Amino acid sequence: MNTGTHHYALSMEWTGNLGTGTDHYRSYKRDHRINIDGKPELLGSADPTFRGDPGRHNPEDLLVAALSACHMMSYLHVCAINGVVVTAYVDHATGTMETASDGSGRFLEVILHPAVMVRDEAMITKASELHHKAHELCFIANSVNFPVRCVPSTRTER
Repeated sequence: MNTGTHHYALSMEWTGNLGTGTDHYRSYKRDHRINIDGKPELLGSADPTFRGDPGRHNPEDLLVAALSACHMMSYLHVCAINGVVVTAYVDHATGTMETASDGSGRFLEVILHPAVMVRDEAMITKASELHHKAHELCFIANSVNFPVRCVPSTRTER
């Protein structure tokens, strides 16, 4: 396994200046563009509650997505090394955030709901148990200061 420090870089550019900059709370869009070398451009905005474009990704959605994807990748890894054959995986993750009167906010929790399909019935118990190990390994879950819970379901193809 590759250990050590890993670095990530991107560029983020605000594209929401409607001609007068931020001269008023309602005079600009929250739109932005995220570029990571060699990857498709990601169009972002604020949550629609905060005057964002509902057709673009917002930071809150991306945080929940990062937690969901990281758990999945950690889970598939621990299944592979423990002889559990996963044939399908879908997560319907949810996040709860609160805002304060001063405009600040924070996530209270994220709940992952992975629905896992395994090759045969003998793998179900082990497959369910491995979510705990996956959570311990998840880089993103280890980096946040709020609870990330996992409520999995596991079944076979048949």
